[in-house]
Amino acid sequence: MAELKRALRKGGSHSPPWRGICSPQRRWALGFSTVILAWTVLLFPPRVCAGATFEAVRTASRLRCGVIATPEDWNKSDLHGPLTALDQEICKAVAVAVNGPKAALEVISFATEPEAEEGLARSRVDLVVGVSPEATAMWHWGIAFGPPIFYDGQGLLVRGDAPIASLADLAGHKVCVIEGTDNEKVLLARTVARGIAINPLPFQEEGEMDDGLAVRHCDAVSAYLSRLAQLKASYPKQLEHDRVLSEVLTLAPVAPAYRRDDPQWTMIVDWTVYSLIQAEASGVTHGNVDAMKASEDPQIQRLLGVDWATSRALGLPARDWAAQVIAVVGNYGEIYERTVGLQSPLRMPRGLNALWLNGGLLHPLPVQ
Repeated sequence: MAELKRALRKGGSHSPPWRGICSPQRRWALGFSTVILAWTVLLFPPRVCAGATFEAVRTASRLRCGVIATPEDWNKSDLHGPLTALDQEICKAVAVAVNGPKAALEVISFATEPEAEEGLARSRVDLVVGVSPEATAMWHWGIAFGPPIFYDGQGLLVRGDAPIASLADLAGHKVCVIEGTDNEKVLLARTVARGIAINPLPFQEEGEMDDGLAVRHCDAVSAYLSRLAQLKASYPKQLEHDRVLSEVLTLAPVAPAYRRDDPQWTMIVDWTVYSLIQAEASGVTHGNVDAMKASEDPQIQRLLGVDWATSRALGLPARDWAAQVIAVVGNYGEIYERTVGLQSPLRMPRGLNALWLNGGLLHPLPVQ
């Protein structure tokens, strides 16, 4: 670089300043220097500078994580079902990534998503898990969102004895929905656009609508899939044979949220989620994580900390940080099944939340 500057200072109109530098000898010298520099960076990568949130969580020896409390009744702003158990497991995973297997976790419940986002913006919590990514929230609160941890979406729960197999079959049937919500607007927009003449029955309160389906006043209910699962769980006998149609009218993912002024914390949260998904894809579980450290698979080796690359990039003290996380909470599939899946009261199939390998939407960025 110094020679380049000297050449530029000496260069005239008849002698291009880069002539000497582009000679074979100079090109070889510059190329050799570039190779040495590249190898130096690879062998001794710089550690990321510690961010304020990371330092605060390490100093306090605990993570303060916000979740959305399971509402006693549906309302017109929080349309998701009870996902608190799933959210808390993601909180725990991040806590372990930062402070190790015995990490302390303080879970703080908020009644609504806007309240949780305000709490995050005002540093009442270090992280919020289970909120809906929105540009308006990012702008208003100065926050950002991580990768989705659950893909919800508006669906339809139909009577088991009704001849309804698709959205088109709803023509002439009574479809119940909460009035004034996006669910009502989307349902009407989709059916009108396709020329499906349904008989919409709007309700002001969730309890009344639930009863309407239980006593067969409704032929179907349209709501988020997590809410429909909650509805079936609340009326196990009456709705035992009712089914959720495969058609989904909208996607409504929930994700972690963090203040957007701390890039290191962003990376830690994001790659913790990615590590859980990659672990499931690679067959690494809570029970076999130690044995899998002997794997010859390079993806598994990088995931479980055979080298320092990922931990250095994230600024984490433990090389095997992801292995510690998996040993405590399991992989994504294990978390899903015990919190919202078939081992939980909601009994939700994987559906949209299956791995990309199995036709779902969940996929990680490389953990390396």
